[in-house]
Amino acid sequence: MDIFDNVLLGLQTAMTLQNLFYCLLGCLLGTLIGVLPGVGPTTTIALLLPITFGLDPSTSLIMLAGIYYGAQYGGSTTAILVNLPGEASSAVTAIDGYKMAQQGKAGSALAIAAIGSFIAGSIATVVVVVFSPPLSELALRFGPPEYFSLIVLGLILSVTLANGSVLKALAMIILGLLFGLVGADIYTGIPRFTFGEPSLINFVAFATGLYGISEILSNLEQDPSRKSKVSKPTGLLPTWREMKLSIGPILRGTGLGSVMGVLPGGGATLSSFAAYTLEKKLSKHPEQFGNGAIEGVAGPESANNAGAQTSFIPMLTLGIPGNGVMAIMIGALMIQGIQPGPSVMTTNPALFWGLIASMWIGNLMLLMLNLPLVGIWVKLLSTPYNFMFPAIILFSTIGIFSTNMNGLDLGLVAMFGLLGYVLIKLDCEPAPFLMGFILGPLLEENLRRAMMFSRGNPATFVTSPLSAGLLTVAAVALILMVLPAVRKQRQKVFTD
Repeated sequence: MDIFDNVLLGLQTAMTLQNLFYCLLGCLLGTLIGVLPGVGPTTTIALLLPITFGLDPSTSLIMLAGIYYGAQYGGSTTAILVNLPGEASSAVTAIDGYKMAQQGKAGSALAIAAIGSFIAGSIATVVVVVFSPPLSELALRFGPPEYFSLIVLGLILSVTLANGSVLKALAMIILGLLFGLVGADIYTGIPRFTFGEPSLINFVAFATGLYGISEILSNLEQDPSRKSKVSKPTGLLPTWREMKLSIGPILRGTGLGSVMGVLPGGGATLSSFAAYTLEKKLSKHPEQFGNGAIEGVAGPESANNAGAQTSFIPMLTLGIPGNGVMAIMIGALMIQGIQPGPSVMTTNPALFWGLIASMWIGNLMLLMLNLPLVGIWVKLLSTPYNFMFPAIILFSTIGIFSTNMNGLDLGLVAMFGLLGYVLIKLDCEPAPFLMGFILGPLLEENLRRAMMFSRGNPATFVTSPLSAGLLTVAAVALILMVLPAVRKQRQKVFTD
């Protein structure tokens, strides 16, 4: 089938009543958690994994994707209104967006953020449609050595996701790989490190505890009864001059975010920072940045939404997650019995193209929903945290217990929640840990398969030009990251 037929298949899948409902639900939830500080898309998707068990694979993936890119929309609302980014990728938006709100231009800033997000999301979806098939065809030529090397490269590049020490990030990857060994042996089926429990580590319990519960524990260190005091935004229509000033930043942010979203570790957050820097350097009046420049809202908001959309490309075509959210999405596929990778396009074309088509629909839904719901999101910000967090824990534990009816899963949630909290205190970020856990079984499978085919000769990983090239890139990337100059630059980026 050509691209046109594939898109039609995707629209037929995405336009069913069930999928439209769950796409809308995902967009609403994503916008909500983007608005609420302290609750991110990774946490929310991890908490909602239990409800995907009873859904069709395409339906569950459409809903989870809606949560992810919906959060990019919602995060700008509080960033502009109260200088409180709901999402890390919206931190840059707060610089000029909040200044505009103080100048009585909150409506213009919110409208430009929504319009830029819609344009960027729509264009980035076209990028996904165009580049996914050739990447999948290339990936189908990969053998076990090439896949092993690709996974190694993905794990090394995930170090860029971690704020702080490269050594700590590598330690988190190794810890994740060790946890990934728990369970039945890939070839013999013999249980390993399970202490008599056939399925000792439930992925849903692992992700929920590591991200959800640990984040709650971390947030409870602050005043649990705190509220946000916000003022009502002004009119919602930007002026024609503001629209003209925003067109260039929107298009440049879209292009930059589309490229960085494909790269492991790039994604939405670094895309928004890069777009802001670019716009400030290109501006004829750089002194306006930080004092309410509309370009400082349009560029980053377009970049983070484009980056969120194109980050699906490596996940869908190669089975390699570029960030923590994509790692959980791969886990959701595995729960449904679907092996991520290039075969998804051929074995499950309705799921693959239905997800891509739902991105267009979801972006249109978000554009229509985002501005009218601003008043509701502002009211939600006044909810005390000591009411919000117990409700999150209650619903997540009910969902986790209902998946296997096993009380051990609740204990695992608590254990991984405490582990995640300790890791936060030690400045060890959980994203490389999660990626090591997800990719560990795939790494082991391809390592053992490659060694079997080569009769135990490890030279198979360097005799293949593609495999040798991937390992070389991984080694160079690791060396560069530990160089003093590069390390200082990483620290500066995360500090800024």
